Amino acid sequence: MQRPGGRSARVRSAVHTAVLELLEARSWEELSVPLVAEVSGVHQATIYRRWGTMSALLNDVVNEWSASTASLPRTGSLRDDLHIYAAAVAKSLRDGNVPLILRAVVLEIHPGERRKASPAFVERERQLQLMLDQSEERGEAVPTLTELLELVVAPLYFYALFTEPRTEAEAARLVDRLLDIVAHRGPDATAASS
Repeated sequence: MQRPGGRSARVRSAVHTAVLELLEARSWEELSVPLVAEVSGVHQATIYRRWGTMSALLNDVVNEWSASTASLPRTGSLRDDLHIYAAAVAKSLRDGNVPLILRAVVLEIHPGERRKASPAFVERERQLQLMLDQSEERGEAVPTLTELLELVVAPLYFYALFTEPRTEAEAARLVDRLLDIVAHRGPDATAASS
């Protein structure tokens, strides 16, 4: 059993930090295990043994970033919860290394290769669904998880990857548009679209 603050955690932290530093300074194609080893001070054999490939290492960096982001808000109002959540997503996509990580992940996509959702994405979906379920239990009209992802989350990531990241105010506008759609279709349509 590994201690949370032990050598394993220090190695992971040093390697992740090195990957993020290298993504800022170089293109994804230039990254290699020997280069990460040099920057991190962690022996190549340790990196290969723990992650095997740069792809696996990058996936671990993404999962760690996602797991370390703030938990979802619980204000008692779906609109307020979604405003806070969308603003946090927008801020994380505008600041720091997140766009670099995302671009590297996109470069890892190979045509025709079947892909499965990352554990971080599956966990975030679970948390968002719980938020929606709790809001529905309070009697609020709620979108489906797919609607939330397609109309709020996906545009934020799209803009961050391909143009300028959206501001917190623009993220709030996406939330308001989604909730306006939900409000105008009525409760029967919400249940039918689930």
